[in-house]
Amino acid sequence: MAPLAEAANRKQEVDRYIHGFHQKGMFNGTALVATEGGILLKKGYGSANLEWKVPNAPDTKFRIGSITKSFTATVILQLVAEGKLQLDDPITKHLPDYRGDTGGRVTITHLLNHTSGIPSYTSAPHFRADSVNPYGVAEFVKKSCSGDLEFEPGTKYAYNNCGYYLLGALIEKLTGQTYAQAVQARIFGPLGMKDSGYDVTATVLPKRASGYTPRPGGYVNAPYIDMGQPYAAGSLYSTVEDLYRWDRAFYGDTLMPAELKQKMLTPGLQHYGFGWAIAPVQLHDGKTKLPGIFHSGGINGFSSLLVRLPERKEVVILLDNATHGDLQEIAGGVLSILHGIAPRQARMPIGTVMMESLGKGSTAEAIANYRALKKTKEAQYDFSESQLNTVGYHLLRDGRVVDAIEVFKLNVETFPKGANCYDSLGEAYAAHGDKEQAIANYRKSLELDPKNENAVKMLKELEQPAATR
Repeated sequence: MAPLAEAANRKQEVDRYIHGFHQKGMFNGTALVATEGGILLKKGYGSANLEWKVPNAPDTKFRIGSITKSFTATVILQLVAEGKLQLDDPITKHLPDYRGDTGGRVTITHLLNHTSGIPSYTSAPHFRADSVNPYGVAEFVKKSCSGDLEFEPGTKYAYNNCGYYLLGALIEKLTGQTYAQAVQARIFGPLGMKDSGYDVTATVLPKRASGYTPRPGGYVNAPYIDMGQPYAAGSLYSTVEDLYRWDRAFYGDTLMPAELKQKMLTPGLQHYGFGWAIAPVQLHDGKTKLPGIFHSGGINGFSSLLVRLPERKEVVILLDNATHGDLQEIAGGVLSILHGIAPRQARMPIGTVMMESLGKGSTAEAIANYRALKKTKEAQYDFSESQLNTVGYHLLRDGRVVDAIEVFKLNVETFPKGANCYDSLGEAYAAHGDKEQAIANYRKSLELDPKNENAVKMLKELEQPAATR
């Protein structure tokens, strides 16, 4: 087959594959797929605004969440190249107001590769309620990014938004610019990324997608978050076209010297480098693994993923404004198609069915429907462990704690060896005030997964005498 005809066929196959996920309510956004020869497909699926039915398009702007970290890490490495800081500098060398007992032990490298031991503010119990409030950078650092270390810096990996918030503060201190100005001047401007920037909710931004969250009965507008809180860890917006420019820039040395780029893309603990994860990407034949560089993102109403296979300069960029599907599954299928491997076809998430059932009837009826479908039509649905877990957390966030407990109990029944299932059930019981059941489930989770640090932390809190809490 002639190369042009083969490319056209691949484009159609990729389009059909992604469209299959869209039809099942598992993708609502924009996709870009490229190879060494250039862009194979760039296309919008579904609506940028559900109320007005405005379609998604290649130039639709999405919040990209934690893909922001790759930009933050790049600016830091540029400052290293300019001699303004060193990777082994402690925080307090450049942020002298930061607490000295911990900041003197945490280095720039620890912040970049999530090994600082500083507690992440997004894991704090009050984060969701507090996320609507505006804070200045210095105020937020003191309030939310200065906790006691959870482990000795450099000894463990724990994904940490505080680390990247602090890197943003360092950028401002060393450049004399705001974080937004620094990224614009150093990356967006030089690369021609004219449709990218720091998202500010109050700004009237043309072609910005609205974010949505699934709830029983359908989608709702995503809850508000003050974008000063994600900051250098997750506050940027972009388009698939601009992120393609970002991807291609890594094949040259315009962003930073080659030796620093090599450090950035060298995996540390848990395969994380500086602002990127570096690990093999498994294709859908279950055998083929290819070297990959990637990052995902998630922020109220939005999810994102950029997966790069550098050997053949392939990239899949997915931006979604309805936070519902498994973007890694979609990307893996697309890359499989590019390599001549049949992808797994989209299956309706049972979580979607559960949410619809919960919107129309009782929790007992939804659970009965789940059992019936699993017994008679299991092959047609995705019954993976995460499905009920997601439903349970939606109920928990909506204050339907008793219903959440029933859904988490069903997940434990379905996956009796799933440590995370018991962890989630323990959290729901704790929210319900049932300390005894919370402890029992956290203990079971820890028994199944001795490395579950959340269970260790929660048991410590639940088992200590009330007077010492």
